[in-house]
Amino acid sequence: MKRLTKLVMAAMVATTARAGVVRSQANDPSARLKEVLPASVAEHVLATIAAARAHDLPAAALENRALKFAARGVAPKDIEKAIDEQADRMASGRDALEAARSKKPTGDEVDAAAEAIRKGVDGRSVSELAKSAPSGRSVAVPLYVIGSLIDRGLPSAEALKRVRDRLQARASDNDLEQLAGLSQDAPGLANKPAETGRALAGTKRPASAGGAAGNGSPGGGPPAGVPANGGRGSAPNPHKPTTPPGKKP
Repeated sequence: MKRLTKLVMAAMVATTARAGVVRSQANDPSARLKEVLPASVAEHVLATIAAARAHDLPAAALENRALKFAARGVAPKDIEKAIDEQADRMASGRDALEAARSKKPTGDEVDAAAEAIRKGVDGRSVSELAKSAPSGRSVAVPLYVIGSLIDRGLPSAEALKRVRDRLQARASDNDLEQLAGLSQDAPGLANKPAETGRALAGTKRPASAGGAAGNGSPGGGPPAGVPANGGRGSAPNPHKPTTPPGKKP
C-alpha cells in the first residue's frame, strides 16, 4: 500500500510539473512565435528581438507586435520586415531621447518615440519634445498623442507644436489626450471619437495587449499600415483620412 501511495504521489507531481511547463510555454511569446511563424521567419524575428533586448530596447513590444500581426494573417515576410524596421526605429528613438536629457528613457517612451518616427516625426523633433517637457515628465503619452493627431490628418510639425505647447504649459496626460479629440479643425476629424494617447500607450505594453493591436489600434482593426486581409486589395474608404507622408507600416 505504501508503495502504491508513493507511485500515485509521483504521478501527481509529474503531472503538475508538465502542466506548469505547458502553462509556461503558453505564456512565452518566443514559443508562441515559433508556433505561428514559419521556422526561418521565426528564427529571424526572434534573433531581432534578442538583439533589441541586448541593446536595452523594449523587446516585449516587438514580440507583441509580431504576434498581433500573425494573428491578423499578415504575410510572414512582411512581419519579418516590420519587426526589423520597428527595432531600427526604437534604436533611433532611444538615441533621440538620450540626446535630449540625462534621464534614461523608459521602454514606453522608446516605443512611443518609435511610433512617432514611423508616422513621419524625425529624431531631432523627438529630442526637442523631450527637452521641452518639464523635468521628470514622461513623454510616452505626449508622443503617442502626436501619432494620434497625425493619424487624424494633422501634419507632423503641427501635431508636434500643439503637444509641445501643451507640455510647456504643464498640461496633464489627460489634457493631452483631450487634445487628440478636440482638434476638430484637422481634415477628417469631425464627429470622430478620440483615440487617446493613454489608450495608444496601453496597446504597446504586453500586459495590456490581450485584445489590442500592436500598432495602437485596440482590437477593432488591422495594425497600422498592414492590411487585415494579408495584403489583398480592398475598396477605398471615402471617410478615412489619407496616410500622412512618411508614415510606414
